[in-house]
Amino acid sequence: MKWQLRNLKAGLLAVLIAIGLGVETQTAHAAGTEVVTVAGGCFWCVEADFEKVRGVREVVSGYTGGSVANPSYKQVTRGGTGHYEAVEIKYDPAKVSARQLYDMFFRSVDPTDAGGQFCDRGNSYRTAIFVSDSAQKQAAEAAKTDAEKALGQKIVTPILQASEFYKAEGYHQDYYKGDDFVLTRFDPKRQSAAYKRYREACGRDDRVKALWGSSAPFVK
Repeated sequence: MKWQLRNLKAGLLAVLIAIGLGVETQTAHAAGTEVVTVAGGCFWCVEADFEKVRGVREVVSGYTGGSVANPSYKQVTRGGTGHYEAVEIKYDPAKVSARQLYDMFFRSVDPTDAGGQFCDRGNSYRTAIFVSDSAQKQAAEAAKTDAEKALGQKIVTPILQASEFYKAEGYHQDYYKGDDFVLTRFDPKRQSAAYKRYREACGRDDRVKALWGSSAPFVK
C-alpha cells in the first residue's frame, strides 16, 4: 500500500511539472513578469533547460550570493568572491508558477552534491535557490521538502536570501545556441556544438536521469 501511495504521489507531481512545461495554468495570477533566481552548476545548462519551459520569457546568466561587486567570470570560477553561477528566470505567472519552476529545478540538478555539480567542482558551481520574499521562500521550502521525499535522500541545496545579481559577460548569454566559433581542446567548433559536447562529457544528463528517472523534466 505504501509503495502504491508513493507512486501515486510521484505521478501527480509529474503531471504538475508537465503543466509547467506545456500547458497554461488556469489559476488567476497578477499580470506582468516575475523572477526567480537559482544556481544549478553551469549556468549555460540551466539557461538552456529553463528557456524550454512554457511561460518563461527569458533566462539570464549571472553571478550572485557573494561579496564582490561586478565580478568577472574568471574571478568567480577562481574562487574567493563567494558568488554562485546563477540564473534569473523571468516568467509569466499566468502560465507557470514559482513553485512549478522550483520543482523542475530540483529535478534538473543533483541536489545531494555539496561540492559542485557533475564535472564542475568548487563553490561557484554549488546549487542554491535565492528568494526575495516570503511567498518565494514558502514555495521553495515546499518544493525542497517534496523533492527530498521523492528522492529519499538528504538535499543540501540551501534556500538563501536574494542579494545583488550581476549579469554575466555577453558571450555567456544564450551560449548553448550561439553561432560563433570557439576553440575547444580538439578543434574549433560553433558554440552550440561545443556546448553540446561539454554537456555530454560532463555527465549532467546521465546523473540527473540516474537520480530522478522519469521525473526529470529536461532529460529524454
